[in-house]
Amino acid sequence: MQTFSLNRGSILADKLIVAIQQNKQYLSDIDGAIGDGDHGINMNKGFTMWKEVLENDPGNLAHSLQLLGRILMMKIGGSMGPLYGKFFMAFANALQGKEEIGKEDFLLALKASLEAIQGISKAQVGDKTLMDVLIPATEAYEQALQEGLTFAQSLERMQQAAIAGRDSTKDMVAKIGRSSRLGERSKGTIDAGAASSCLILTTMIEGIVELLNC
Repeated sequence: MQTFSLNRGSILADKLIVAIQQNKQYLSDIDGAIGDGDHGINMNKGFTMWKEVLENDPGNLAHSLQLLGRILMMKIGGSMGPLYGKFFMAFANALQGKEEIGKEDFLLALKASLEAIQGISKAQVGDKTLMDVLIPATEAYEQALQEGLTFAQSLERMQQAAIAGRDSTKDMVAKIGRSSRLGERSKGTIDAGAASSCLILTTMIEGIVELLNC
């Protein structure tokens, strides 16, 4: 299959919730090396609240992600709440009104999400942030589409780029955010935002591939 139903796509919410909950300590440990150490705690708080809301207000993928975006923007502090809030709200809005999601629809949602974050953040590739994952992952996916690859093949390219982007932050010096005050001492650990964004993208990718194979 080359599309998946927006209604069936709601199972991605469950996968995202589990992924964040299972990696709460991992994300906080990474963040603790050069930051406040609360990234995993905050992400887990937001996604657990999302789970509770979905139990009373289920819906398709666009509806679910819109709820997540609102929760992250309104309930989660720090810099990541607004950033991920914008990301998921834009992603949801790009899917609104569609019944089937194809590879071009997914690209539009990715681009909208990236642009939403860029509207409130100056971070670029090389700054040791979540942008070191989101930008190359989106570019890799778009390039794959231009080469005529299938939805699943394009997602695989995207996943590879996301993982490479996450890992690349280990040897970077942080240029933005609280960790930037450490200078050279910020080297040697993966950025927490890069780790969580990679986790989110790879979880979505794996879920979509399952839906495409059904």
